[in-house]
Amino acid sequence: MTKPVIITCAPTGGIHTPSMSPHLPITPAQIATAAIEAAEAGAAVIHLHARDPETGKPDPRPETFMQFLPVIKQASDAVINVSTGGGLGMTIDERLATALRASPEMASLNMGSMNFGIFPLLEKYDSWQHDWEPAFLEMTRDFIFPNTFKSIEYALRELGEAHGTRFEFECYDLGHLYNLAWFVDQGMVKPPFFVQMVFGILGGVGADPDNLMHMHRIADKLFGGDYEWSVLAAGRHQMPFATQSAMLGGNLRVGLEDSLYIGPGELAGSNADQVRKIREIVENLGLSIATPAEARARLGLKGGDRVNF
Repeated sequence: MTKPVIITCAPTGGIHTPSMSPHLPITPAQIATAAIEAAEAGAAVIHLHARDPETGKPDPRPETFMQFLPVIKQASDAVINVSTGGGLGMTIDERLATALRASPEMASLNMGSMNFGIFPLLEKYDSWQHDWEPAFLEMTRDFIFPNTFKSIEYALRELGEAHGTRFEFECYDLGHLYNLAWFVDQGMVKPPFFVQMVFGILGGVGADPDNLMHMHRIADKLFGGDYEWSVLAAGRHQMPFATQSAMLGGNLRVGLEDSLYIGPGELAGSNADQVRKIREIVENLGLSIATPAEARARLGLKGGDRVNF
């Protein structure tokens, strides 16, 4: 019997900037509302970043996160997943600060260093609300997103072992799966684990359906039946790749972190709109969506009563 599809929603992220969409959640209140609405629409997991409420710039400060984490928790049963990717250019200590304070059920963890190029977005916009936006994008022309074996091990020990937090292992390329397999072989990652395959970021694996098939086959070889897998794809590839993952028995992620659009040339009015759209597609395929309780059971999570918010 096919398992229900776990929908993750990433409401704001740290890639897009305020000038790109008026619907991108910026303030703590907007992020909380977006997360709650996405959960009501069917997302079992909410993947969260924070932003400076004045400028919209990615913000690692725990005090910013703490303005919306408790609000979401009180209003929803969804699994709260705190990003440790943060914003491009943050130190590993900045990226981990909130998760170490909040002790969430889940946190994201990038599984390898990579070029992370979002500078092509500069060509799509003529004006900017804030001076930091074009500079932030241009910076990635000469930028490596660092996720070394040392920093990954640090997160696994200080957050995973010490807090019982489990991870959304973000794999942007084939080698990242092998990095994860190495940590599994060392006994530092224990099943069940959640592999998020990421497609369409310049510097990572391209958004070609053949790449999805290949990464899925390799993950099966490496991890067998010990893992849950999910797919996200950037921009216009979001819905097709999410659909393909569901058809193959996987899970999926949507949200304005990954794409600002709901269709060709049409900005998504909300994160919930994207969740409702992919939910309809999934259900039209004869599949069902997972509840937060089902997601917790399948991912081996500690429960919402054991977090620090």
